Amino acid sequence: MATGFVRKFIKWFFILGNILISLLFLVACLSPFLNPHDWPIIGFLPLAVPYLATALIFYLIFWLIVKPVRVLIPLVTLLIGWKQLSVIFAWHPSRTFNINYRTDSTLRIITWNVRGMYGMSNSGYVQIRSRNEIAALINKYNADVVCLQEFMNNTNSKYPFSNNIGLFTGECPYYFFARDGQSPTHTSSWGTILFSKYPILDSGKIKFPGAASESLIYADILKGNDTIRIFTTHLQSFQFNADDYKDLEKIKKQDDEALKASENIYSKMKLAYSLRGLQATIVRTATDKSPYPSVVCGDFNDVPNSYTYFHIRGKRQDAFLASSFGVGRSFDALAPTLRIDYILPDDHFNIHQFEMVDQGLSDHHLLVTDLSLKK
Repeated sequence: MATGFVRKFIKWFFILGNILISLLFLVACLSPFLNPHDWPIIGFLPLAVPYLATALIFYLIFWLIVKPVRVLIPLVTLLIGWKQLSVIFAWHPSRTFNINYRTDSTLRIITWNVRGMYGMSNSGYVQIRSRNEIAALINKYNADVVCLQEFMNNTNSKYPFSNNIGLFTGECPYYFFARDGQSPTHTSSWGTILFSKYPILDSGKIKFPGAASESLIYADILKGNDTIRIFTTHLQSFQFNADDYKDLEKIKKQDDEALKASENIYSKMKLAYSLRGLQATIVRTATDKSPYPSVVCGDFNDVPNSYTYFHIRGKRQDAFLASSFGVGRSFDALAPTLRIDYILPDDHFNIHQFEMVDQGLSDHHLLVTDLSLKK
């Protein structure tokens, strides 16, 4: 009698667990269609998709062994969510990046959130060293276009981090700087910047709503007889500070202050999701109006399963998915599955190669790709 009860309990434990995970996964699959500006709560679900998919794969294998007929539950769920699964993992294990690969037709693009050019330490010495190492790593790739987010520049020569722009203009003499924020003395500016080896025919900036917000910038570069528009942006972050990371530790350890910590983290994340939903609409509207072949790149601060990614990408290609392998983690903090930086060429381009580079110089990884216009 007791054995029968235990068997029945275990059976329904696995069945109900599978159904619950399937339902959560299917709800998460709605995220590309629901703007978090209107549905902020939906912004949280894409973060769980890789873990829910892993659980469904476990159930698929489990049912194949225990009760094959029930394999339909996870299998059908995964098939319905294929659009979400297809952007998580890239399937090109044999492709490697050749830094010396160059032709007259290729365009090499770098995008990187450089964390203020300060490096990864609070030590002044390491920051100065990292500033030069950041520039050296970028210049090593001899890119035609370099897009940097969280870039900081100071025009005061007495300041130890002055003239960061000058670190790159030797290789890429043309640039457009968003200057989304400035110090009271106007000597220090920060925001997104775009450097180019080729002349910039036109450039522009679309400021996102909000006093402390950043912007979308673009530059029309002339390569030979071709004009190409490059967009780059830094979308709303969670703006976690040192106290917030301490709160995350409290949540993990489930200590007495975990509830209050959860409320603080939830509020910041909810606001960020809402703002990114609005910003994604602005970016998509601007990119759809491009009169030239275009590439969108930058730090979207959102995962591939999100509304932000799907809305901005539209019918564009994803350089990572086209020429890489793995989950493509581009941000080192919080979780091992956070791909939040992107290079998205439209269908006028061929994608020849792609690489993510992590030298420990920023909390983000450098992204580099080689493209060419289809003729």
